[in-house]
Amino acid sequence: MSLDTVPIIDISPFLSGDPAGKKAVADAVAAACTDIGFFAISGHGVDQHLVEDLREASHSFFEQPEPVKRETVHPIPDTPRGLRVMEGESLGRTVRPDATPDLKEFYHYGPQDWPDEPYFNGPEGKQYFIPNIWPDKPASFREASLAYYAEMERLIHDLGRIASMALGLPENWFEDKLDKHVTAIRLNYYPLLADGPPPGQIRAGEHTDYGFLTILMGEDEAGGLQVRTRKGDWIDVETRPEFFVINIGDLLMRWTNDTWLSNMHRVVNPPVNSKPTRGRLSVGFFTQPNYDALIECIPTCTSPDNPAKYEPVVSGKYRDLKYDQGNDVGETKSAPANA
Repeated sequence: MSLDTVPIIDISPFLSGDPAGKKAVADAVAAACTDIGFFAISGHGVDQHLVEDLREASHSFFEQPEPVKRETVHPIPDTPRGLRVMEGESLGRTVRPDATPDLKEFYHYGPQDWPDEPYFNGPEGKQYFIPNIWPDKPASFREASLAYYAEMERLIHDLGRIASMALGLPENWFEDKLDKHVTAIRLNYYPLLADGPPPGQIRAGEHTDYGFLTILMGEDEAGGLQVRTRKGDWIDVETRPEFFVINIGDLLMRWTNDTWLSNMHRVVNPPVNSKPTRGRLSVGFFTQPNYDALIECIPTCTSPDNPAKYEPVVSGKYRDLKYDQGNDVGETKSAPANA
């Protein structure tokens, strides 16, 4: 039966190592990924103080005057580091070319340090391992951001082990595809609009995510995440800082030969009768496997009656293609004059 809600799964039995608990969690994840492509997790072990520190620092950053924020725009347009200004992206254009720009701004950052090795610092590695840009204020921003990134790295390896078991694979199957991942975090900020949203525009157009798994922290505020069910209905997804929403990305759907669903989702505007008092923050850890990882059909997801549907693709090249599609919003939006 098709799901019409996003289930919340307590993953602590898996993390405890109990065989029965691990199987129960893996089975629940497999069911959600097969049907709706989304699930939420509790019992994840992430210190709530890390989440709250990042929330506070992020709101303080985005509530600064526009000229101050624009000091962190990367000098090379569309580089996934630093600030992207309001309406500087159109995620909907990865689905249809006439989609409107998104009513959001965001701040992009990745790992702070990496080994002095060719994989990271060679000609190709430099396209993905890019120095971060940090604002001077708030003073807590850099520390809070990096502490959160480190904890998400820990969590994605736990989720990789759960996904492996859910797919009937050895628990470490994804490990050598994620051990040098090129993941960036986005701090998405949806500001209050004094005159309301322009007609036909929403906070983020419908799209799928590009990579492996997304770990999303969302606030419990009006105007949030929606996902499309297999029946074609858009449903609200509950988000709270106490748990994380996880969704399948395109590469994992290709890996699983469409067994798991990389599902359409969007971010809508607050209802006209709501009275939010501040902008809404969501934090996405968009897990991108090692840039040279070859994404081809997982052995447990194919058979003589179910041949592989996709040609193999390389992780980094696929991400670059999707970035180009979503960033194509015109020079006045994607490359501010002072960039």
